[in-house]
Amino acid sequence: MVLFSCGESAKPSSTEETTFETTPGTEQVESDDKPVVKPVDYSKQLSQFIPKGYSVLDTASGNLNLDDYTDMILILKKDNEAEISDVVDNSGKRPLLILLGQADGTAKKAAKNDNTVLCVDCGGVFGDPYNGITIKNGYFSVEHYGGSNWRWTRIVTYKYDKKEQNWYLHKDGGMSYHTSEPENAEETVRTTKEFGKVKFVDFDVYKEQGE
Repeated sequence: MVLFSCGESAKPSSTEETTFETTPGTEQVESDDKPVVKPVDYSKQLSQFIPKGYSVLDTASGNLNLDDYTDMILILKKDNEAEISDVVDNSGKRPLLILLGQADGTAKKAAKNDNTVLCVDCGGVFGDPYNGITIKNGYFSVEHYGGSNWRWTRIVTYKYDKKEQNWYLHKDGGMSYHTSEPENAEETVRTTKEFGKVKFVDFDVYKEQGE
């Protein structure tokens, strides 16, 4: 059984039944240790963070560094990713940017990682495996779903370290199951016990961390 395979694929259709809840890519979660007292308007600021040849795949807002201002996760994709992406060399990178709200209402890019979101054809026959992002209490998670007869999920979660003012890999795991026996799904979750301390900017979804 292979849990995380770029060669398989699957995303549940509206007619399929599955025992797992998934998170829509457009869902936004805003729940923090303390209320956000100054929302930041990102609508007119995002363009400065989008390089030529890229467009927005998804966004999610919330409080990523536990301060008083609304932050945002911005996920980009190459405009021609469907043509250039290859599951062998993972050429269709999808940058994930952490944008932090500032006291003056502006947004600042705090960190970037090109290897957190799986490529457009890493989901196999069910297509794009990207399945959404959530933010809560200084944590954020990127969700994937793929496979064929064998289905798999993969959720990568990061946690903010307020002392070090940085984000670190918190959990990396998911489930796998055969469509004929979803009740026998197996879960595999790796934590800092297995992979140690991994900075957000250093994580690579295509490689096994800690080895």
